[in-house]
Amino acid sequence: MIRVLLADDQTLVREAFAMLVESAPDMEVVGQAATGREAAELARSARADLVVMDIRMPDLDGIEGTRLIAADEDLAGVRVLVLTTYDTDENIVDALRAGASGFLVKDTRPAELLDAIRTVAAGEALLSPGPTARLIERFLRSPSAPVAGGPECLSEREREVLTLVAHGLNNTEIAETLGLSPLTAKTHVSRIMGKLGARDRAQLVIVAYESGMVTPGSL
Repeated sequence: MIRVLLADDQTLVREAFAMLVESAPDMEVVGQAATGREAAELARSARADLVVMDIRMPDLDGIEGTRLIAADEDLAGVRVLVLTTYDTDENIVDALRAGASGFLVKDTRPAELLDAIRTVAAGEALLSPGPTARLIERFLRSPSAPVAGGPECLSEREREVLTLVAHGLNNTEIAETLGLSPLTAKTHVSRIMGKLGARDRAQLVIVAYESGMVTPGSL
């Protein structure tokens, strides 16, 4: 069972999401929070696997709540899926930098939200290439690298793999593109994350953009 924590300052929104999540046979709602601070506290006490995090909340917003979760060693296995209004929310890149594993727009279809929860809970990043490119093009200013290393420490093959990750390809697609086995592609991605000190694939995407390896116009 995927233990889901819902963080949104609107009670009706939380309740609607709760009903949807509880309808899935492989998920359960273990808590609801109205602020980013509550989300970080409940993630620990409720032993959540994943937090569905709104950005705009009082007291402490979803970005800072995500940062608290990502910085807590005891919550290393907790993933954050950020919800955004997309066209009006200018903080999504900051959320990814803070440690979020992906994002969704609030008007996404119910089935897509459930699939997104499964994807992120499994350790993958949920990043739609088109929206990611546009968001970074609009809001990535004064780069502040979210990880310890940089692409210069990677081999040529690892740089190729990182570029494909930034374009939104999964391990199977990377393997097909480069003529590798899926296991080899997965190994490359794991090694890249280790070298860069990245929490997950979402941070790899940010590194690829901030380093100039990938530009929004290339997608």
